[in-house]
Amino acid sequence: MTNHQPVPVPPLPGRRSLLLGAASAALLLAGCAAPDTLAVQAKAGDNKNYIAGDGSVSEYAPGTRTAAVGMTGVLYDGTTVDSAQWQGNVTVLNVWYAACAPCRKEAPDLEALHQEFKNDGVRFYGINVRDTAATAAAFERTFGTTYPSFNDSDGGILLALANHVPPRAVPTTLVLDKHGKVAARILGLAEKSTLKALISTALSEP
Repeated sequence: MTNHQPVPVPPLPGRRSLLLGAASAALLLAGCAAPDTLAVQAKAGDNKNYIAGDGSVSEYAPGTRTAAVGMTGVLYDGTTVDSAQWQGNVTVLNVWYAACAPCRKEAPDLEALHQEFKNDGVRFYGINVRDTAATAAAFERTFGTTYPSFNDSDGGILLALANHVPPRAVPTTLVLDKHGKVAARILGLAEKSTLKALISTALSEP
């Protein structure tokens, strides 16, 4: 007489197993999409107080550029500047503040490019998003920057540039063409050679 051993039947997955399986599948699917690095940093809660872009560069062909930037701001010395004054010149705008580590690193390169291109009529302006006049002045003394900066602690300039500068993405550098339109943007640390090439390209345009 042959003994028939019962064939073991695997238990049905419990609720916990089903949930874990679903979570794993969701993670696999999420891994197929490239993360939004700015969004990730914004949600990180690491208290560094700035969102560092990845240094990505966006260039815009002349025929694809949006309308000229329209903004008015007050420099730390009290001078009011309107972007309409920049027509005919290439203009570089750099969003910064003193405690931002990438801002400190790129400051000497920005100043060097300011000196290199000032005889070509290229204008450089900083847009400081949080510092007092004393703090901004101390930064300028430390890093030797001589181009002026706007006091944008109220966020008015960034609001005017909202289509070009992501919220809290510091530093960000914009190169405006001779018509005041954004020709290029760097999110994060501006590499000197890259920014120089972008400025040179804008200068070469009619």
